Amino acid sequence: MKLVGVSGSLIGSKTSKSVFEVLNAAKKINPAIETELVDLKDYDVEFVRGIPLPSYNGDTVTVVNKILTADLLVFGTPIYQASISGALKNLLDHIPTDSFKSKVTAIVSTGGSDKHFLVAEYHLKPILSFLKGVVPNGSVFVQNAAFNEDNEISDPDVLSRIKLLSEEMLVMQKSISSR
Repeated sequence: MKLVGVSGSLIGSKTSKSVFEVLNAAKKINPAIETELVDLKDYDVEFVRGIPLPSYNGDTVTVVNKILTADLLVFGTPIYQASISGALKNLLDHIPTDSFKSKVTAIVSTGGSDKHFLVAEYHLKPILSFLKGVVPNGSVFVQNAAFNEDNEISDPDVLSRIKLLSEEMLVMQKSISSR
């Protein structure tokens, strides 16, 4: 089983670190799971132009194919202007409808204020559902204050919620795969 985490931020490290923690927690639960972090700041994903995927650059094709071949996914986004990042939205616009059918698609978001904790629920969850993803009930919001000066998550409550999300993802995907 392969779990791919996507960090939808082009700057900073908090979103990437949060997604990595979910991958790490899943690996601790099931050491046999294969994990991969796709950090969008490491790729040049082109803007969607409504043309076939092979017509885009190599990075775009690579990232989309990593997502399409995953068994389950976790998407991370910073919250900017009360919305998900444009980079993540652009990437999701490349994904064909129904591509996430029978795949767990979890959500992790980061932000400077606790006033943004529902943004992913209202912006990202509908997109993942439209693509037929199975979205766990638990998503994780990581406020900037949960990080220490080394940009490591130091809040035990956040780490606990990440572990619970990882457990929920794996249980759900196992149930879906055994049908």
